[in-house]
Amino acid sequence: MFRTGEAVAEAEAEVVEPDGVAREDAVPGWLRFWPLLCLGAAIVPGAVLYLGDRWMQTPPMQAWRTVCLAVTVQALPFLLLGTALSGAVNAFVPARMFSRVLPRRPVLAVPVAGIAGAVLPGCECASVPVASSLIRRGVTPAAAFAFLLSAPAINPVVLTATAVAFPGQPAMVAARLLASLGTASVMGWLWLWQGRPEWLRPAVRHSGHRAGGSRWREFRASFQHDFLHAGGFLVVGAMAAATFNVAVPRSVLDAFSGSPWLSVPFLAGLAVLLAVCSEADAFVAASLSGFSPVARLAFMVVGPMVDLKLIALQAGTFGRAFAIRFSTATVVVAVLASALTGGALL
Repeated sequence: MFRTGEAVAEAEAEVVEPDGVAREDAVPGWLRFWPLLCLGAAIVPGAVLYLGDRWMQTPPMQAWRTVCLAVTVQALPFLLLGTALSGAVNAFVPARMFSRVLPRRPVLAVPVAGIAGAVLPGCECASVPVASSLIRRGVTPAAAFAFLLSAPAINPVVLTATAVAFPGQPAMVAARLLASLGTASVMGWLWLWQGRPEWLRPAVRHSGHRAGGSRWREFRASFQHDFLHAGGFLVVGAMAAATFNVAVPRSVLDAFSGSPWLSVPFLAGLAVLLAVCSEADAFVAASLSGFSPVARLAFMVVGPMVDLKLIALQAGTFGRAFAIRFSTATVVVAVLASALTGGALL
């Protein structure tokens, strides 16, 4: 009549469902497979790492890594030089110096800035942060852009490398100098004519030395900001250039070399995609012996002014709207300048 304690415990431990079937304590179904889940968590990442490592060891991926690393390492010292020079200009150079050196009329300041680009022995990675610093210091953007284009193309290191790559051909050196300087000046004047302030959005930050502040501290802050900001875009450009090098077969180059009309724009586009440093592009152009001298000149004029890593650096520094318009116009002007100069001298 009365249940004992053990009987009550047994009755509470067993619950009878409506259909009369006893039910165990409710447990999520996925927990029943926890041994398999643990095994998968141990195997899947290892398999991914193993297959990924095998994939990275294939010849195409080895070539991709080599090209990407080569472009980055080749450009990194000059990016370091450019950001250091940018920080030094920002912290140590008085703003009144630029107004004294450059003509007051922007039309005349453009060619002067283009010629001044010859004194900087660096590549395009160095010229972008320097041009940005010049704009922040009050230099007209047209003159700064003329400097940006001419500095990596007509400095003494590049012209010497061109003379070595094309021995006994001084006309090639002269053609590169004139075509590059002409392109830089035309692009500066074109910005004066058609440039819009809303296309240019440089980073908003202090320019120049603050009274009572430490110049070395300002130099360090400026250098750190510019280098970290531009370095990421340099890596992106290097990865894109490496992808093109691996994806495009050699037969494509041979197909375009026989056409005098297609060889010039093809090598100009190739210069944009390969992103070779300006100190080394003359040797690459010299190796393209199947192309005409004018086409190889276009390769050397376009490359230091517009390539994938430079477009990425410009987009990160001045904004995408500027980089798209400015790079497109520069390629057109550079190809026309190469065709005119090469046709007259080569």
